Amino acid sequence: MDWVTITALDFERCYRAVSTRDSRFDGQFFTAVRTTGIYCRPSCPAITPKPTNVTFLPTAAAAQQAGYRACRRCLPDAAPGSPLWNTRADLAARAMRLIGDGVIERGGVPALAATLGYSQRQLTRVLTTELGAGPLALARAHRAHTARLLIQTTNMPMSDIAFAAGFASIRQFNDTVREVFAVSPTTMRTEAQRVTRSNSHLVPATNGSLTLRLPFREPLDRGWLEWFLSSHVVAGMELWEDRAYTRSLRTPHGYATTRLSFQRDHVRAELSLHDMRDLAPTVARLRHLLDLDADPVGIDEALGVVPADTDVIETSGRDLPDVGAAPADHPFNVGVAARRSRARPPFTPGIRVPGSLDGPELLLRTMIGQQISVSAAATHTARLVEALGEPIDGPVARLFPTPAAIADRGAEVLTGPARRTRSIIGVASALASGDLVLHQGRPATDLRRDLLALEGVGPWTADYVTMRLLADPDILLDTDLVVRQGATLLGVDLTDTARWAPWRSYLSMHLWKAALAGRKAVPPKASPTKVKTRS
Repeated sequence: MDWVTITALDFERCYRAVSTRDSRFDGQFFTAVRTTGIYCRPSCPAITPKPTNVTFLPTAAAAQQAGYRACRRCLPDAAPGSPLWNTRADLAARAMRLIGDGVIERGGVPALAATLGYSQRQLTRVLTTELGAGPLALARAHRAHTARLLIQTTNMPMSDIAFAAGFASIRQFNDTVREVFAVSPTTMRTEAQRVTRSNSHLVPATNGSLTLRLPFREPLDRGWLEWFLSSHVVAGMELWEDRAYTRSLRTPHGYATTRLSFQRDHVRAELSLHDMRDLAPTVARLRHLLDLDADPVGIDEALGVVPADTDVIETSGRDLPDVGAAPADHPFNVGVAARRSRARPPFTPGIRVPGSLDGPELLLRTMIGQQISVSAAATHTARLVEALGEPIDGPVARLFPTPAAIADRGAEVLTGPARRTRSIIGVASALASGDLVLHQGRPATDLRRDLLALEGVGPWTADYVTMRLLADPDILLDTDLVVRQGATLLGVDLTDTARWAPWRSYLSMHLWKAALAGRKAVPPKASPTKVKTRS
């Protein structure tokens, strides 16, 4: 059985995190206080409850299922998501990714179960055992979070918010908001407007557009993400200006445009949605794109990265609160067990592995860019977007073309080797017909196998797409030329990387960045780091 279950949360370690108000663990578990009937994030500024009065639960849905309401002071539903949904590849984790993408709102539990390849009964049993709540309760928690965002940040009528958040009726919407937040929707909006008047930067948006703060766990290597986004911009559907990234994306009910900029303690996301029902999946995809739910402290510690002004001490128990009897080879313990007595390369703290907003787009863009430079790939893709992309209103003119459009007319637009063009058209046809399915709920081994079966898709492309689509933390891009150059520069032996598991995707990004920094293609590290050694 997987180690993260509702009975496996280690009380002492969780209580220590709550006592120190450690924000690193926000979203990784929730504190339910029996005497108040409230659940909080670990960093809640309220007085720490007595140990006899608290219970620790793995999800907000589990707390709501047990009858607790959300703290209105720390807003536990606004915490960063759990990194476990990326590091774990089991059924529960894959289901959580799809629930966050709104699959239940669009097709119910039957659609979720069918996508994952399990019966509804088996899926419900596994999620209840692992996460303390079934799929409907987990989806309800997501709807409550979406409702709160719309109530507090838009002027939409409550009836429109109810259906945009995925509720089946106004009554269900009102009952859920009262149960989860202990206030009516109207009261919640009144309180938010009172805060708005004292914080001019929090002006509520009009219908269809809003500005959100996307939280993350520090540290964050902003320079790396800014380079990655800016260097891959495709004219017509993406824009980089004033250190902000703007792009269009296709959503379940239409399309959206977003403008992302990195602030000191959050990412500012300005959204314009064609259909407000797409708010929750759009936010989930943006968080996935920027890898905002990662646990950088745990990853950095496993890779040997320490801030320069931090004393190097033995911290073998500082991985994610050791939620019970985790096996030695689990991602959050292997970083301690696998360390060796050797110096580590000077990596930058807080690096992220960029994800994706759309699986088919990721695969097709990757194939277009095979064996050519990043700038040349952007030029070829821009030509495709201009010819076949759907026109939209907004700061960028078009959406990325659908697989069907590329399958039908891609040969008229794509240039370069005929074999590559044929491969791209073939993959687009497979995507359009449904023979190839790309989504975050797929097991990595199955996805990689299906990708390698395609003409024109080799191991590097399969690994790169799997890493970014599934946020797989342990894929080493050891055949990538730039990664190999970075390894040579830093003296990393790519034939002996077991000690870096299960974070080899992050190792790939470190090596990629090191090689590019050597060419002055990306800014050097933001601050010097100490290399951790062990005796």
